[in-house]
Amino acid sequence: MPTDFSRVGRVLRRPPRVLFNRVLTELNARTDRFRAPRRAASLDIDTIVALVGAGDVRQLWTRLSERPGAIPIRRLSPDDYERTCPGDGQRIMRAAEQALSRRVDLLGSGPTDLGTPVDWHRDFKTGRTWASKFMRDLDYVNLHCPSDVKIPWEVSRLQWLIPAGQAFLLTGEERYAEHVRQVIDEWIESNPYAHSVNWACTMEAALRIMTWTWFFHVFCRSQAWSDEAFQARFLRTLFLHGEFTERYLERASINGNHFTADAAALVFAGLFFGRGATSQRWADEGWRLLCDELPRQVHPDGVDFEGSVPYHRLVMELFFLAARYREAVGLDVPDQYRDRVVAMARFVQAYSRPDGSSPLIGDADDARVLPFGGQAIGDHRYLTGLVGAHWCVPDLMRTFSGRRAEVLWTLGRRAAMSLPETAPGTVTSSTAFADGGFYVMRNRRDHVFIDCGPIGTGGLGGHGHNDCLSFEAVLDGVHLVSDCGAYVYTASAEERNRFRSTAYHNTPQIDGEEANRFIRWDHLWTLHDDAAPEVRRWSPATDRDVFVGTHTGYHRLGPISPVRTIVLDHFHHVLEVIDEIEGDGEHEVTIPLHLASGVEAQPDGPDRILLIAEGREFLIEWDSTGPWDAAIDRGRISPSYGVVGDTVRLVWRYRGPLPVRLSIRLLPKEAASRVPPLDAGQNAAAEALA
Repeated sequence: MPTDFSRVGRVLRRPPRVLFNRVLTELNARTDRFRAPRRAASLDIDTIVALVGAGDVRQLWTRLSERPGAIPIRRLSPDDYERTCPGDGQRIMRAAEQALSRRVDLLGSGPTDLGTPVDWHRDFKTGRTWASKFMRDLDYVNLHCPSDVKIPWEVSRLQWLIPAGQAFLLTGEERYAEHVRQVIDEWIESNPYAHSVNWACTMEAALRIMTWTWFFHVFCRSQAWSDEAFQARFLRTLFLHGEFTERYLERASINGNHFTADAAALVFAGLFFGRGATSQRWADEGWRLLCDELPRQVHPDGVDFEGSVPYHRLVMELFFLAARYREAVGLDVPDQYRDRVVAMARFVQAYSRPDGSSPLIGDADDARVLPFGGQAIGDHRYLTGLVGAHWCVPDLMRTFSGRRAEVLWTLGRRAAMSLPETAPGTVTSSTAFADGGFYVMRNRRDHVFIDCGPIGTGGLGGHGHNDCLSFEAVLDGVHLVSDCGAYVYTASAEERNRFRSTAYHNTPQIDGEEANRFIRWDHLWTLHDDAAPEVRRWSPATDRDVFVGTHTGYHRLGPISPVRTIVLDHFHHVLEVIDEIEGDGEHEVTIPLHLASGVEAQPDGPDRILLIAEGREFLIEWDSTGPWDAAIDRGRISPSYGVVGDTVRLVWRYRGPLPVRLSIRLLPKEAASRVPPLDAGQNAAAEALA
């Protein structure tokens, strides 16, 4: 575990501005050890009523219920919903019944009964429970024993209750309002201000602000929520969440999604309470921070700088929903802000495969802001519908191919009806996102996603992996090559580091070394910034696309550079991957290829492997300039947080002098007779580079 001296050393190496903010936060924490209970006791509902300029609780409740929320709340008949989102109403009703039964399936847990009352401080996967005491006295990372703090955090986000709110809007049945009120009361009772593991991370309080404000607008006129004592408890706790978020903003030398969530939550809390100096300060400061952070965290091409496709989704939701809330109350959103979020949607449009799935590039913890739809966790297409319908972006609306549910619940039925009812097919041209370092080769049947970007978060590592030059591939409509995902965070440092390692990605590895060195085994979100990427060529065309890239990750071993060429033949659905390891001296080279879940592999003669997937047969052929050994091994893929399954991992190994080359080709078996034999010295890439 880190020593106190190492922690102090890391802090002192930070810039003066960051150091000042860190000292201020620590001073807040020191004083809050004694101040927090007194502050919670002194901040009664009468004080809040005075702060926001209302006469009493009833008047405040009524006034807040008349203010627009971030999300439009309207009753909708089951028949109208069925016409807009066929089949989704039944899903909502089933999920609502599960919520009323307190049964959840979170982060790979499988169906689990939370019980009555909920144990809000317990990781029910391992049985670990955190004591109810001041947040800074809790070791929530807890690497010395098996536990995952994300379990109590996820339960406390209360997003599992959202279907109950949706069912209430569809049916008007009071039992949904009664149940959500009961659960919220249990949470308030068990999580006093700043005194539980659910206050240990500001982002968790921030996400609760967004969920609770939605619950308010859904249930504020229900009979179950009409009790003045409950109204006072609810508003007081929500106000304390805003105060806590402002007091413990997660500033860093380079801010990431946590800080974005905190800032967005200030916008939500400030706009929710409306009048008063405190509310205005929250709303203004949160929006100022978002406007500052958007161009810092999101490249001009729309790619989130953390180097993770799943976190791109979360960050986009945060930036979009905060802007949506401002517009709902009549406030301005600058054109440059809107344009950058539209660019984020276009990246989603490009990385989304025809079946709606997305690459498992970088970290993934399944995080959402307000999850309304029932689509698969890896289906991000709703984001293009949200941005396209809300800001009337014609190409995003025209090419929308996801489900309408997220759009309906976020923007309303009219917005959802403005989108195509049946999938028209995605945009098919290949696209480069050079600022973010991602390249997409695609047509209607093929989709190849290539990572040749920086490590992420401004070189800190963060949610990026050792995946420079890695790729995923769909050929002729079949997903064949996949990244391995992320699996878990603090639940296992060993697994965390394994899934972000070079060996768990489809990229060359030299001498068993990491492309970006690990700093320490327990530094789970940092890496050395070793692998500076370089794109030597990007040439998309109607007949074939050519990508050539390299990185500096192995320069510390000598003048060694892995140079990867990827060529997609659009007509024959053939993918060639040519690795040239430049350098000199004797070295070991390993090139893995992780097959997508469900793909089978078996030898099919010398230098050839047969793949079987979705009732189809594909071939992998290879040729080389040196003696390579090929093997069919066992691999693992994590499709979502806490879930892992077996897959097939192909591995080519070489030990000897550099330079050396390996050429691999993937193609449908029926296309083998229509393309020339593979030759490492005479291949499509060599021709393209000539």
